[in-house]
Amino acid sequence: MSTWSTRGLRGSTLEEMINRTNEKYREKGLALIQKVPTPITPINIDKSTRHITLAYFDQKSTVDYIGAVQGIPVCFDAKECATKTFAIQNIHKHQVQFMEDFEKQEGVAFFLLYYTANDVLYYLRLQELLVFWKRAAEGGRKSFRFDELNPEYVIHRNKGVLVPYLDLIQKDLNDR
Repeated sequence: MSTWSTRGLRGSTLEEMINRTNEKYREKGLALIQKVPTPITPINIDKSTRHITLAYFDQKSTVDYIGAVQGIPVCFDAKECATKTFAIQNIHKHQVQFMEDFEKQEGVAFFLLYYTANDVLYYLRLQELLVFWKRAAEGGRKSFRFDELNPEYVIHRNKGVLVPYLDLIQKDLNDR
């Protein structure tokens, strides 16, 4: 059982940007993506603010977002990174397994990474993650550096939305 306290706010900047992007995509009829809530059981509640200050997770979460883009099933997880090195431990085995199973059902699974220090967004294809995942499992580096990533999957903000990831889903599909 995992506990939650201040860790619950990690990634909130990226998630807010994605939520606003998903609203725009829905309004334009381009995609329908929903945030998947993580079920929690509250332990402590601040009575003055009615905020949960301590809770435990009821079950392991799989991904942060799930939905469809122009009829294509899509799921993804959002991660923030303060340095140019991303620790593999920030991605859990059950998440990877879910994403692999999702792609076996002809869906598209990926991670949206936000490198906060450089203000860079990156679309990490599941296939690309699996290379780093395998390396770590075989005793290699337990992280990957930004300079190891494919520069073609850097997300450029130029579409009037905060995290324009739709073009990269199409590129991901084309590159398979």
